Amino acid sequence: MATITIKGHDINALTIRDSHDRRAVLYKNNIIEVLRKIGIKEDDINIKQEVSSFKSAPALVSWYMDDYYLYYSYKNAPKYVENLFIVFKVIEIEVKALLNEERTVEEFIAEFSEDHDIEDKRKEAREFLGIDENIIDMDVINARYKELAKKYHPDKDGGDPEMFKKINRAHKILKRELQ
Repeated sequence: MATITIKGHDINALTIRDSHDRRAVLYKNNIIEVLRKIGIKEDDINIKQEVSSFKSAPALVSWYMDDYYLYYSYKNAPKYVENLFIVFKVIEIEVKALLNEERTVEEFIAEFSEDHDIEDKRKEAREFLGIDENIIDMDVINARYKELAKKYHPDKDGGDPEMFKKINRAHKILKRELQ
């Protein structure tokens, strides 16, 4: 079992070999139960369910809290069900920190707050940086970012401040997704 670090938390990633759909339903229900602990109603939770939990697909969860749209997704694992497990573990850890008063409500909201069209923005950011839409390797993203930032930096001859701002914005969107 490999340990991965996400949002500063070490999580034991699972390799799921059987009962994919059943486990996906279990993780979905676990996410709902964890969010209920902080007063989120099931009607305010949206978990994108894949037809086949064995296939490669990101796990996406969104919910509303104090009139904020909160969202978390994960897509680095090879199967949807494994991605959903990671989403469950991250949400579980963050909710536990909130309940134990190790994190404020404001910090919790800031951690998960996103625009409704965040997936479109992430896709556009990848296109803008000129990388494949499936790239999730921060080293590749950072290398491309540095290359473009160096080329368009306002302090350089031929630099373009507006283009530099757009490059930084695209990098920030992807960095937040993959941290």
